[in-house]
Amino acid sequence: MSEKNFTPERSTRRTFLRNAAAAAGAAATMSADPASASADSSDAPSSAPRPNVLMICADEFRADFVGANHENPSTITPNIDSLAQRGVSFRHCVCNQPLCSPSRASFLTSRYATETGVWKLGPGLNHDLPTVATEFGKNGYSTHFLGKWHVSAAALPDGKKQLGWVPPGPSRGGFDDQWEGANVLELVSHPYQGNYWDSQRKNIGYKGEYRVDFITQRAVQVIEEDHHKPWFMFVSQLEPHQQNDVDAFVPPLRYADDFTWRVYRSQLSAEQQNELTGLAHPSRPSYSNPFIPHDLRNLPGNWRSHIAGYYGCVQAIDDCVGTLVAALERTGQLDNTIIVFFSDHGNTFRTRLGEYKRSPHDSSIRVPFVIAGPGFNQSRIVDEVVTLLDLTPTLLDGAGITPPAGMRGRPLKPLAEDLNVRKNWDSTAYFQISQSICGRGIRTPDWVFCVFDPTVRNGEAEYSQHYQDFAMYSISGDPAQLVNLVGRPEYSKIADELRAELLRRMAAAGEPPATITPIHYYA
Repeated sequence: MSEKNFTPERSTRRTFLRNAAAAAGAAATMSADPASASADSSDAPSSAPRPNVLMICADEFRADFVGANHENPSTITPNIDSLAQRGVSFRHCVCNQPLCSPSRASFLTSRYATETGVWKLGPGLNHDLPTVATEFGKNGYSTHFLGKWHVSAAALPDGKKQLGWVPPGPSRGGFDDQWEGANVLELVSHPYQGNYWDSQRKNIGYKGEYRVDFITQRAVQVIEEDHHKPWFMFVSQLEPHQQNDVDAFVPPLRYADDFTWRVYRSQLSAEQQNELTGLAHPSRPSYSNPFIPHDLRNLPGNWRSHIAGYYGCVQAIDDCVGTLVAALERTGQLDNTIIVFFSDHGNTFRTRLGEYKRSPHDSSIRVPFVIAGPGFNQSRIVDEVVTLLDLTPTLLDGAGITPPAGMRGRPLKPLAEDLNVRKNWDSTAYFQISQSICGRGIRTPDWVFCVFDPTVRNGEAEYSQHYQDFAMYSISGDPAQLVNLVGRPEYSKIADELRAELLRRMAAAGEPPATITPIHYYA
Protein backbone atom coordinates (compact mmCIF):
# COMPACT_ATOMS: atom_id res chain seq x y z
CA MET A 1 0.00 0.00 0.00
CA SER A 2 1.55 3.30 -1.04
CA GLU A 3 1.57 6.45 1.06
CA LYS A 4 -0.75 8.30 -1.27
CA ASN A 5 -3.32 5.49 -1.04
CA PHE A 6 -3.20 5.15 2.73
CA THR A 7 -6.28 6.43 4.51
CA PRO A 8 -6.34 6.00 8.30
CA GLU A 9 -9.44 4.14 9.41
CA ARG A 10 -11.53 5.21 12.35
CA SER A 11 -14.52 3.75 14.11
CA THR A 12 -17.80 4.71 12.54
CA ARG A 13 -19.98 7.44 13.98
CA ARG A 14 -22.57 4.83 14.91
CA THR A 15 -20.09 2.86 16.97
CA PHE A 16 -18.63 5.96 18.54
CA LEU A 17 -22.06 7.15 19.67
CA ARG A 18 -22.99 3.70 20.91
CA ASN A 19 -19.78 3.37 22.90
CA ALA A 20 -20.00 6.92 24.24
CA ALA A 21 -23.59 6.37 25.36
CA ALA A 22 -22.69 3.08 27.02
CA ALA A 23 -19.70 4.65 28.71
CA ALA A 24 -21.76 7.60 29.94
CA GLY A 25 -24.36 5.24 31.33
CA ALA A 26 -21.72 3.16 33.06
CA ALA A 27 -20.12 6.28 34.54
CA ALA A 28 -23.47 7.49 35.85
CA THR A 29 -24.19 4.09 37.38
CA MET A 30 -20.81 3.98 39.06
CA SER A 31 -21.15 7.48 40.43
CA ALA A 32 -24.48 6.55 41.99
CA ASP A 33 -23.60 3.07 43.24
CA PRO A 34 -20.03 1.77 42.81
CA ALA A 35 -20.92 -1.60 44.27
CA SER A 36 -23.70 -2.28 41.79
CA ALA A 37 -21.47 -1.13 38.93
CA SER A 38 -18.86 -3.69 39.92
CA ALA A 39 -21.47 -6.41 39.65
CA ASP A 40 -22.39 -5.46 36.07
CA SER A 41 -22.57 -8.48 33.77
CA SER A 42 -20.01 -6.89 31.41
CA ASP A 43 -17.38 -7.50 34.10
CA ALA A 44 -17.98 -11.25 34.26
CA PRO A 45 -15.92 -13.00 31.55
CA SER A 46 -17.34 -16.41 32.56
CA SER A 47 -20.80 -15.44 31.25
CA ALA A 48 -19.55 -14.62 27.75
CA PRO A 49 -17.13 -16.06 25.20
CA ARG A 50 -13.53 -15.60 26.22
CA PRO A 51 -12.34 -12.22 24.93
CA ASN A 52 -9.67 -11.70 22.34
CA VAL A 53 -6.80 -9.51 23.54
CA LEU A 54 -5.03 -6.86 21.45
CA MET A 55 -1.89 -5.32 22.95
CA ILE A 56 -0.61 -2.25 21.08
CA CYS A 57 2.78 -0.90 22.12
CA ALA A 58 4.31 2.32 20.82
CA ASP A 59 7.99 2.96 21.47
CA GLU A 60 9.13 6.10 23.29
CA PHE A 61 5.62 7.61 23.43
CA ARG A 62 5.29 10.29 26.12
CA ALA A 63 2.19 10.16 28.33
CA ASP A 64 1.58 13.89 27.86
CA PHE A 65 1.17 13.36 24.10
CA VAL A 66 -2.13 11.53 24.61
CA GLY A 67 -4.83 14.11 23.94
CA ALA A 68 -7.18 12.58 26.52
CA ASN A 69 -4.66 13.45 29.26
CA HIS A 70 -5.25 17.17 28.54
CA GLU A 71 -1.59 18.13 28.86
CA ASN A 72 -0.76 19.04 25.27
CA PRO A 73 -2.93 21.19 22.96
CA SER A 74 -1.03 20.29 19.78
CA THR A 75 -1.13 16.50 19.86
CA ILE A 76 -3.73 14.79 17.65
CA THR A 77 -4.79 11.38 18.97
CA PRO A 78 -8.56 11.00 18.42
CA ASN A 79 -8.48 7.20 18.29
CA ILE A 80 -6.48 6.75 21.50
CA ASP A 81 -8.73 9.38 23.08
CA SER A 82 -11.80 7.39 22.02
CA LEU A 83 -10.37 4.28 23.69
CA ALA A 84 -9.78 6.31 26.86
CA GLN A 85 -13.32 7.70 26.75
CA ARG A 86 -14.78 4.22 26.43
CA GLY A 87 -12.43 2.41 28.78
CA VAL A 88 -9.97 3.20 31.56
CA SER A 89 -7.00 5.56 31.37
CA PHE A 90 -4.32 5.04 33.99
CA ARG A 91 -2.76 8.49 33.80
CA HIS A 92 0.17 7.82 36.12
CA CYS A 93 1.66 4.61 34.78
CA VAL A 94 5.41 4.19 35.27
CA CYS A 95 7.72 1.88 33.37
CA ASN A 96 10.07 -0.13 35.55
CA GLN A 97 13.14 0.55 33.43
CA PRO A 98 13.19 3.40 30.88
CA LEU A 99 15.05 1.54 28.15
CA CYS A 100 13.66 -0.57 25.29
CA SER A 101 14.84 -4.12 26.00
CA PRO A 102 14.70 -4.07 29.81
CA SER A 103 11.24 -2.49 29.79
CA ARG A 104 9.91 -5.06 27.32
CA ALA A 105 11.38 -7.98 29.21
CA SER A 106 9.82 -6.56 32.35
CA PHE A 107 6.27 -6.02 31.09
CA LEU A 108 6.18 -9.32 29.17
CA THR A 109 7.04 -11.27 32.35
CA SER A 110 5.78 -8.95 35.11
CA ARG A 111 9.22 -9.13 36.70
CA TYR A 112 11.88 -6.49 37.27
CA ALA A 113 14.48 -6.22 34.52
CA THR A 114 17.22 -7.56 36.79
CA GLU A 115 15.12 -10.72 37.27
CA THR A 116 14.64 -11.32 33.55
CA GLY A 117 18.27 -11.38 32.44
CA VAL A 118 17.68 -8.25 30.33
CA TRP A 119 18.92 -5.48 32.61
CA LYS A 120 20.46 -3.61 29.65
CA LEU A 121 20.48 -3.71 25.84
CA GLY A 122 21.99 -6.89 24.45
CA PRO A 123 21.23 -9.89 26.70
CA GLY A 124 18.35 -12.26 25.98
CA LEU A 125 15.27 -13.02 28.06
CA ASN A 126 15.41 -15.77 30.70
CA HIS A 127 13.29 -18.46 29.04
CA ASP A 128 12.41 -20.10 32.36
CA LEU A 129 10.08 -17.21 33.17
CA PRO A 130 6.43 -17.35 32.11
CA THR A 131 5.36 -14.54 29.78
CA VAL A 132 2.03 -13.05 28.84
CA ALA A 133 2.12 -15.15 25.65
CA THR A 134 3.01 -18.47 27.31
CA GLU A 135 0.10 -18.05 29.70
CA PHE A 136 -2.42 -17.19 27.00
CA GLY A 137 -1.12 -20.10 24.92
CA LYS A 138 -1.52 -22.54 27.82
CA ASN A 139 -5.12 -21.42 28.18
CA GLY A 140 -6.25 -22.11 24.63
CA TYR A 141 -5.41 -18.86 22.88
CA SER A 142 -3.56 -18.49 19.61
CA THR A 143 -0.63 -16.10 20.09
CA HIS A 144 0.59 -13.57 17.51
CA PHE A 145 3.49 -11.13 17.56
CA LEU A 146 4.18 -8.44 14.95
CA GLY A 147 6.86 -5.74 14.85
CA LYS A 148 9.76 -4.84 17.13
CA TRP A 149 10.82 -7.62 19.51
CA HIS A 150 14.08 -6.56 21.22
CA VAL A 151 14.19 -9.16 24.00
CA SER A 152 16.29 -11.83 22.29
CA ALA A 153 20.06 -11.69 22.56
CA ALA A 154 21.52 -9.21 20.07
CA ALA A 155 24.45 -11.55 19.46
CA LEU A 156 24.44 -15.35 19.19
CA PRO A 157 26.98 -17.61 20.97
CA ASP A 158 29.02 -17.82 17.75
CA GLY A 159 29.33 -14.03 17.68
CA LYS A 160 26.90 -13.44 14.82
CA LYS A 161 24.40 -10.62 15.29
CA GLN A 162 20.73 -11.44 15.77
CA LEU A 163 19.04 -8.24 14.67
CA GLY A 164 16.35 -9.68 12.42
CA TRP A 165 14.58 -13.04 12.42
CA VAL A 166 14.29 -14.98 15.68
CA PRO A 167 13.99 -18.79 15.31
CA PRO A 168 11.03 -20.76 16.68
CA GLY A 169 11.32 -21.93 20.25
CA PRO A 170 11.85 -20.29 23.64
CA SER A 171 13.39 -17.16 22.09
CA ARG A 172 9.95 -16.19 20.80
CA GLY A 173 8.64 -15.88 24.34
CA GLY A 174 5.51 -17.97 23.83
CA PHE A 175 4.40 -16.48 20.51
CA ASP A 176 4.26 -19.92 18.93
CA ASP A 177 1.49 -19.39 16.36
CA GLN A 178 2.95 -16.31 14.70
CA TRP A 179 6.13 -14.31 15.19
CA GLU A 180 7.05 -11.76 12.55
CA GLY A 181 9.11 -8.59 12.39
CA ALA A 182 12.66 -8.19 13.65
CA ASN A 183 14.53 -8.44 16.91
CA VAL A 184 15.99 -4.93 16.59
CA LEU A 185 13.71 -3.39 13.99
CA GLU A 186 15.33 0.05 14.09
CA LEU A 187 18.64 -1.38 12.90
CA VAL A 188 17.31 -3.37 9.93
CA SER A 189 14.72 -0.97 8.52
CA HIS A 190 13.94 2.64 7.71
CA PRO A 191 10.57 4.42 7.84
CA TYR A 192 9.84 3.86 4.12
CA GLN A 193 11.77 0.70 3.31
CA GLY A 194 13.24 -2.16 5.25
CA ASN A 195 13.59 -5.78 6.19
CA TYR A 196 10.79 -7.63 7.92
CA TRP A 197 10.68 -11.40 8.42
CA ASP A 198 7.67 -13.69 8.63
CA SER A 199 7.48 -16.71 10.93
CA GLN A 200 9.22 -18.98 8.40
CA ARG A 201 12.21 -16.60 7.95
CA LYS A 202 11.05 -15.19 4.64
CA ASN A 203 12.04 -11.55 4.34
CA ILE A 204 8.79 -10.02 3.10
CA GLY A 205 10.09 -6.46 3.55
CA TYR A 206 8.37 -3.25 2.47
CA LYS A 207 9.18 -0.29 0.24
CA GLY A 208 7.33 2.96 -0.43
CA GLU A 209 5.00 2.30 2.49
CA TYR A 210 5.38 3.83 5.94
CA ARG A 211 6.63 1.31 8.52
CA VAL A 212 3.76 1.90 10.98
CA ASP A 213 1.18 1.49 8.21
CA PHE A 214 2.83 -1.71 6.96
CA ILE A 215 2.82 -3.36 10.39
CA THR A 216 -0.74 -2.16 10.99
CA GLN A 217 -1.98 -3.76 7.78
CA ARG A 218 -0.22 -7.02 8.71
CA ALA A 219 -2.16 -6.93 11.99
CA VAL A 220 -5.41 -6.23 10.15
CA GLN A 221 -4.83 -9.43 8.17
CA VAL A 222 -4.61 -11.37 11.44
CA ILE A 223 -7.84 -9.79 12.69
CA GLU A 224 -9.59 -10.72 9.44
CA GLU A 225 -8.58 -14.40 9.60
CA ASP A 226 -11.13 -17.08 10.40
CA HIS A 227 -10.33 -17.73 14.06
CA HIS A 228 -11.52 -20.95 15.71
CA LYS A 229 -10.38 -19.99 19.19
CA PRO A 230 -9.70 -16.73 21.03
CA TRP A 231 -6.54 -14.91 20.05
CA PHE A 232 -3.92 -12.77 21.75
CA MET A 233 -1.97 -10.37 19.54
CA PHE A 234 0.94 -8.07 20.41
CA VAL A 235 1.42 -5.30 17.84
CA SER A 236 4.75 -3.68 18.64
CA GLN A 237 5.39 -0.48 16.68
CA LEU A 238 8.78 1.23 16.55
CA GLU A 239 7.48 4.79 16.23
CA PRO A 240 7.67 7.41 17.64
CA HIS A 241 11.18 6.16 18.51
CA GLN A 242 13.92 7.92 16.56
CA GLN A 243 15.52 6.28 13.52
CA ASN A 244 18.82 5.35 15.17
CA ASP A 245 21.27 5.55 12.30
CA VAL A 246 20.25 9.11 11.36
CA ASP A 247 18.99 10.28 14.80
CA ALA A 248 15.75 11.65 13.39
CA PHE A 249 12.05 11.26 14.15
CA VAL A 250 10.61 10.50 10.74
CA PRO A 251 6.83 10.90 10.42
CA PRO A 252 4.77 9.68 7.50
CA LEU A 253 4.73 12.14 4.63
CA ARG A 254 1.09 12.96 5.34
CA TYR A 255 2.23 14.57 8.61
CA ALA A 256 5.75 15.72 7.70
CA ASP A 257 6.83 19.34 7.46
CA ASP A 258 9.43 20.31 4.89
CA PHE A 259 12.20 20.90 7.44
CA THR A 260 11.82 17.50 9.12
CA TRP A 261 11.84 15.73 5.77
CA ARG A 262 14.93 17.62 4.56
CA VAL A 263 16.80 16.83 7.80
CA TYR A 264 16.03 13.15 7.36
CA ARG A 265 16.99 13.00 3.67
CA SER A 266 20.24 14.89 4.28
CA GLN A 267 21.53 12.07 6.45
CA LEU A 268 20.84 9.30 3.93
CA SER A 269 23.15 7.87 1.30
CA ALA A 270 22.54 8.74 -2.35
CA GLU A 271 21.08 5.28 -2.90
CA GLN A 272 18.69 5.66 0.02
CA GLN A 273 17.61 9.09 -1.22
CA ASN A 274 16.89 7.67 -4.67
CA GLU A 275 14.60 5.06 -3.10
CA LEU A 276 12.47 7.91 -1.77
CA THR A 277 12.02 9.47 -5.20
CA GLY A 278 8.36 9.91 -5.99
CA LEU A 279 7.33 10.39 -2.40
CA ALA A 280 6.25 14.00 -1.99
CA HIS A 281 5.69 15.76 1.29
CA PRO A 282 2.50 17.77 1.81
CA SER A 283 2.13 21.29 0.46
CA ARG A 284 1.94 22.69 3.99
CA PRO A 285 3.68 21.68 7.24
CA SER A 286 1.65 19.78 9.79
CA TYR A 287 3.56 20.56 12.99
CA SER A 288 5.78 23.52 12.16
CA ASN A 289 5.04 25.46 15.35
CA PRO A 290 3.67 23.06 17.96
CA PHE A 291 3.27 23.30 21.72
CA ILE A 292 6.55 22.66 23.55
CA PRO A 293 6.13 20.77 26.83
CA HIS A 294 7.30 22.70 29.86
CA ASP A 295 9.97 20.17 30.80
CA LEU A 296 11.68 20.79 27.44
CA ARG A 297 11.32 24.47 26.59
CA ASN A 298 13.95 25.82 29.00
CA LEU A 299 16.54 23.07 28.60
CA PRO A 300 19.06 22.27 25.88
CA GLY A 301 18.58 19.09 23.90
CA ASN A 302 17.51 18.39 20.33
CA TRP A 303 13.79 19.04 20.65
CA ARG A 304 13.98 22.22 18.55
CA SER A 305 14.89 20.29 15.42
CA HIS A 306 13.17 17.01 16.28
CA ILE A 307 9.83 17.66 17.96
CA ALA A 308 7.82 18.36 14.78
CA GLY A 309 8.76 14.94 13.46
CA TYR A 310 7.87 13.36 16.79
CA TYR A 311 4.38 14.88 16.67
CA GLY A 312 3.86 13.38 13.21
CA CYS A 313 5.01 9.95 14.40
CA VAL A 314 2.59 10.15 17.33
CA GLN A 315 -0.30 10.85 14.95
CA ALA A 316 0.76 7.89 12.80
CA ILE A 317 0.53 5.66 15.89
CA ASP A 318 -2.95 7.02 16.53
CA ASP A 319 -3.86 6.10 12.95
CA CYS A 320 -2.69 2.57 13.72
CA VAL A 321 -5.00 2.37 16.72
CA GLY A 322 -7.93 3.67 14.68
CA THR A 323 -7.32 1.22 11.84
CA LEU A 324 -7.12 -1.77 14.19
CA VAL A 325 -10.27 -0.76 16.06
CA ALA A 326 -12.09 -0.29 12.74
CA ALA A 327 -10.98 -3.76 11.62
CA LEU A 328 -12.32 -5.27 14.84
CA GLU A 329 -15.62 -3.47 14.32
CA ARG A 330 -15.84 -4.49 10.67
CA THR A 331 -15.31 -8.17 11.55
CA GLY A 332 -17.74 -8.15 14.47
CA GLN A 333 -15.04 -8.69 17.10
CA LEU A 334 -14.86 -5.26 18.74
CA ASP A 335 -17.33 -5.96 21.56
CA ASN A 336 -15.40 -9.08 22.58
CA THR A 337 -11.83 -7.77 22.38
CA ILE A 338 -9.80 -6.23 25.19
CA ILE A 339 -7.58 -3.51 23.70
CA VAL A 340 -4.67 -1.95 25.56
CA PHE A 341 -2.49 0.88 24.29
CA PHE A 342 0.75 1.74 26.08
CA SER A 343 4.44 2.53 25.59
CA ASP A 344 7.66 1.01 26.89
CA HIS A 345 9.07 4.37 28.07
CA GLY A 346 8.99 8.09 27.33
CA ASN A 347 11.32 10.57 25.63
CA THR A 348 13.34 13.48 27.07
CA PHE A 349 14.78 14.71 23.73
CA ARG A 350 18.24 14.55 25.29
CA THR A 351 17.41 17.22 27.87
CA ARG A 352 18.33 14.88 30.75
CA LEU A 353 21.70 13.16 31.03
CA GLY A 354 22.12 13.64 27.27
CA GLU A 355 19.77 10.68 26.77
CA TYR A 356 16.40 10.12 25.12
CA LYS A 357 15.34 8.06 28.15
CA ARG A 358 17.37 6.30 30.90
CA SER A 359 16.60 9.03 33.43
CA PRO A 360 14.27 9.23 36.48
CA HIS A 361 12.16 12.10 35.14
CA ASP A 362 8.49 11.71 34.25
CA SER A 363 9.28 12.49 30.62
CA SER A 364 11.32 9.27 30.65
CA ILE A 365 9.47 6.90 33.01
CA ARG A 366 5.80 7.92 32.68
CA VAL A 367 3.89 6.20 29.88
CA PRO A 368 0.33 6.04 28.51
CA PHE A 369 -1.78 3.08 29.62
CA VAL A 370 -5.30 2.97 28.15
CA ILE A 371 -7.45 -0.16 28.18
CA ALA A 372 -10.96 -0.83 26.87
CA GLY A 373 -13.17 -3.80 26.10
CA PRO A 374 -15.05 -6.45 28.11
CA GLY A 375 -14.75 -5.62 31.81
CA PHE A 376 -13.00 -2.30 31.15
CA ASN A 377 -15.65 -0.16 29.45
CA GLN A 378 -15.99 2.10 32.47
CA SER A 379 -15.29 5.58 31.08
CA ARG A 380 -12.92 6.20 33.94
CA ILE A 381 -9.69 8.03 34.70
CA VAL A 382 -7.49 6.47 37.38
CA ASP A 383 -4.79 8.64 38.94
CA GLU A 384 -3.26 6.11 41.33
CA VAL A 385 0.31 5.20 40.40
CA VAL A 386 0.59 1.88 38.53
CA THR A 387 3.45 0.30 36.60
CA LEU A 388 4.01 -1.78 33.49
CA LEU A 389 4.52 -4.78 35.78
CA ASP A 390 0.72 -4.65 36.09
CA LEU A 391 0.14 -5.04 32.33
CA THR A 392 0.42 -8.83 32.00
CA PRO A 393 -1.58 -9.67 35.17
CA THR A 394 -4.28 -7.21 34.07
CA LEU A 395 -4.68 -8.82 30.65
CA LEU A 396 -4.64 -12.36 32.02
CA ASP A 397 -7.13 -11.51 34.74
CA GLY A 398 -9.33 -9.72 32.23
CA ALA A 399 -9.51 -12.95 30.22
CA GLY A 400 -10.33 -15.03 33.29
CA ILE A 401 -6.82 -16.48 33.64
CA THR A 402 -5.05 -16.52 37.00
CA PRO A 403 -1.60 -14.88 36.69
CA PRO A 404 1.33 -17.08 37.80
CA ALA A 405 2.29 -16.59 41.44
CA GLY A 406 5.78 -15.32 40.62
CA MET A 407 4.55 -12.31 38.68
CA ARG A 408 5.03 -9.09 40.62
CA GLY A 409 2.32 -6.94 39.07
CA ARG A 410 -1.29 -6.62 40.12
CA PRO A 411 -4.48 -6.88 38.04
CA LEU A 412 -5.82 -3.36 37.55
CA LYS A 413 -9.49 -4.02 36.95
CA PRO A 414 -10.30 -3.96 40.69
CA LEU A 415 -8.49 -0.63 40.97
CA ALA A 416 -10.65 0.82 38.22
CA GLU A 417 -13.98 -0.43 39.52
CA ASP A 418 -13.72 -0.45 43.32
CA LEU A 419 -13.41 2.72 45.41
CA ASN A 420 -12.13 0.76 48.42
CA VAL A 421 -9.31 -0.70 46.34
CA ARG A 422 -8.34 2.79 45.23
CA LYS A 423 -8.33 4.03 48.82
CA ASN A 424 -5.90 1.28 49.85
CA TRP A 425 -3.78 1.14 46.70
CA ASP A 426 0.00 1.17 47.10
CA SER A 427 0.84 4.11 44.80
CA THR A 428 4.60 3.72 44.91
CA ALA A 429 6.39 2.57 41.76
CA TYR A 430 9.90 1.14 41.90
CA PHE A 431 12.18 1.54 38.87
CA GLN A 432 15.72 0.73 37.80
CA ILE A 433 18.04 2.59 35.41
CA SER A 434 21.01 1.26 33.43
CA GLN A 435 23.40 2.32 30.66
CA SER A 436 23.40 5.98 31.68
CA ILE A 437 23.63 5.67 35.42
CA CYS A 438 23.39 2.61 37.64
CA GLY A 439 20.32 3.94 39.39
CA ARG A 440 17.32 3.00 41.49
CA GLY A 441 14.26 5.10 42.23
CA ILE A 442 10.67 5.39 43.32
CA ARG A 443 7.79 7.44 41.94
CA THR A 444 4.93 8.26 44.31
CA PRO A 445 1.93 10.58 43.79
CA ASP A 446 3.99 13.37 45.35
CA TRP A 447 7.66 12.66 44.69
CA VAL A 448 10.29 11.22 42.40
CA PHE A 449 13.40 10.08 44.24
CA CYS A 450 16.44 8.46 42.63
CA VAL A 451 19.90 7.31 43.71
CA PHE A 452 22.94 6.19 41.72
CA ASP A 453 26.45 4.81 42.05
CA PRO A 454 28.85 7.50 40.77
CA THR A 455 31.68 4.96 40.49
CA VAL A 456 29.90 2.94 37.80
CA ARG A 457 30.77 4.37 34.41
CA ASN A 458 27.86 4.79 31.96
CA GLY A 459 25.61 2.69 34.15
CA GLU A 460 27.26 -0.52 32.98
CA ALA A 461 26.45 -2.56 36.09
CA GLU A 462 23.43 -4.68 36.87
CA TYR A 463 23.29 -3.38 40.41
CA SER A 464 25.41 -1.75 43.11
CA GLN A 465 25.72 -2.08 46.86
CA HIS A 466 26.66 1.56 47.40
CA TYR A 467 24.45 4.37 46.08
CA GLN A 468 24.15 8.06 46.82
CA ASP A 469 21.36 10.60 46.34
CA PHE A 470 20.89 11.69 42.73
CA ALA A 471 17.53 13.41 42.20
CA MET A 472 14.39 14.41 44.06
CA TYR A 473 11.46 16.30 42.55
CA SER A 474 8.09 17.47 43.80
CA ILE A 475 5.33 16.26 41.48
CA SER A 476 2.82 18.92 42.48
CA GLY A 477 5.21 21.81 43.09
CA ASP A 478 7.43 21.18 40.07
CA PRO A 479 5.59 19.03 37.51
CA ALA A 480 8.22 19.76 34.84
CA GLN A 481 10.89 18.55 37.30
CA LEU A 482 13.30 21.41 36.77
CA VAL A 483 14.49 21.96 40.38
CA ASN A 484 16.39 19.09 41.98
CA LEU A 485 15.71 19.15 45.73
CA VAL A 486 18.43 16.68 46.71
CA GLY A 487 20.73 18.09 49.38
CA ARG A 488 18.43 20.91 50.45
CA PRO A 489 18.14 20.95 54.24
CA GLU A 490 14.49 22.01 54.27
CA TYR A 491 13.63 18.73 52.50
CA SER A 492 15.94 16.45 54.51
CA LYS A 493 13.14 14.77 56.47
CA ILE A 494 11.22 13.90 53.31
CA ALA A 495 14.44 12.70 51.68
CA ASP A 496 15.11 10.43 54.68
CA GLU A 497 11.65 8.89 54.35
CA LEU A 498 12.01 8.38 50.60
CA ARG A 499 15.48 6.89 51.04
CA ALA A 500 14.19 4.38 53.59
CA GLU A 501 11.26 3.45 51.36
CA LEU A 502 13.56 2.97 48.38
CA LEU A 503 15.76 0.59 50.37
CA ARG A 504 12.66 -1.45 51.27
CA ARG A 505 11.64 -1.62 47.61
CA MET A 506 15.13 -2.70 46.54
CA ALA A 507 15.09 -5.54 49.07
CA ALA A 508 11.58 -6.59 48.00
CA ALA A 509 12.80 -6.74 44.38
CA GLY A 510 15.42 -9.31 45.42
CA GLU A 511 18.41 -7.03 45.07
CA PRO A 512 21.52 -7.41 47.24
CA PRO A 513 21.71 -5.35 50.45
CA ALA A 514 22.82 -1.80 49.69
CA THR A 515 23.53 1.51 51.32
CA ILE A 516 22.46 4.98 50.22
CA THR A 517 24.62 7.93 51.19
CA PRO A 518 22.78 11.24 51.60
CA ILE A 519 24.40 14.25 50.03
CA HIS A 520 24.39 17.63 51.73
CA TYR A 521 24.88 19.96 48.81
CA TYR A 522 22.69 21.10 45.96
CA ALA A 523 22.81 18.67 43.06
